[in-house]
Amino acid sequence: MINEQWRMENELFGKDVMKKPYLRRLVVAAALAGVLLPSASPLFAADAEGSPKEKKRVDGLANQANLNTGDEINDAQRLAVKKGLAWLAKRQTQGGFQQNGYSNHAGISALCGIAFMQAGNLPNRGEYGKEVQNVLGYVLSTCTPSGLITSSDNSSGPMYGHGFATLFLGEVYGMTGNEDVKEKLQRAVQLIQKTQNPEGGWRYQPQPYDADISVTICQVMALRAARDAGIKVEAEVMEKSIEYVKRCQNFSNGGDGGFNYMAGQGAGGSGFPRSAAGVAALYYADAAKGKKLDNITKGLEYLKQFTPGKGNSHNDGHYFYGHYYAVQANFLAGGEYWSTWYPAIRDELIRSQQADGSWSGDFSEDYATAMALIILQMPNRYLPVYAGKGPGG
Repeated sequence: MINEQWRMENELFGKDVMKKPYLRRLVVAAALAGVLLPSASPLFAADAEGSPKEKKRVDGLANQANLNTGDEINDAQRLAVKKGLAWLAKRQTQGGFQQNGYSNHAGISALCGIAFMQAGNLPNRGEYGKEVQNVLGYVLSTCTPSGLITSSDNSSGPMYGHGFATLFLGEVYGMTGNEDVKEKLQRAVQLIQKTQNPEGGWRYQPQPYDADISVTICQVMALRAARDAGIKVEAEVMEKSIEYVKRCQNFSNGGDGGFNYMAGQGAGGSGFPRSAAGVAALYYADAAKGKKLDNITKGLEYLKQFTPGKGNSHNDGHYFYGHYYAVQANFLAGGEYWSTWYPAIRDELIRSQQADGSWSGDFSEDYATAMALIILQMPNRYLPVYAGKGPGG
């Protein structure tokens, strides 16, 4: 039976694809989820002899390939992930996870669920399938009739948590087709769309008043995940959101390419965390279609100064938030951007992991550990939303 499955996978995806461990794992994960992946072959162009080293991603920035170089995942990374996932599993209480001592936070719980899914787990499937299922049950229990996903401990600024929770539901629905998830996900998306403010952004409360780039990008990510899973998202909402993000960039008149906290002059200046998020959002909202890549290229060049080991990305605070988006931005850029950034942040996170398997910093150990695990596991290429299509995709 195993040989027959391998033969069918070879025929469907091609022998070159199935020889690559990370692509084979993605195929298996999709099969477990009951999802048929599209053929990977259209994304790549090979030379006449089909040498993997010569393959290039035809829709990537400057045609630079984001392929597995063979040294992304090493023994130290595997051990760090193993210890981190084990620690995180022990922290789960009633399905949820903590922030600042408050238990069962919807957004943090969703990020923990994503960390488990990044290792190839799905609800009730895989080594941590039970933990993913428990997160799913908890997040669904926090879905309100209005569509807002929030826990009682997150009442002061629920749109952050709502964005991450919607992202999680989008990934679960896209990989399982669970109809119970679909209904809640649709309501969550509708709430995001209804609360977009006239500028095109969002802020802490589910009301269309003011906006900032950080909360806005959480919603952009959520909408992208939902759209990729087949949920209807209004094109105008996405277009307005990316125009808001662009207005936050210090791009013209000698600007450094980084992003302000808010749109307009005197909005706080460029900073690493929000700039990483801004570049990722430009990709995820399809702003890179065609050849107008100046905004993205300038943003990527700004981020280079914060490459782990070169610049101090701790100075602006929000270290894990910043690197959560930075690793995505560089992954989507591919080529030298990815091959430089990932090993640097991988090694830095391995060094900063605590003996018990956790990471500390920012809001809570649960949050920091979930973010660190998501970052470290980017080379797994499991979750659709983080795989983005890049320019022209």
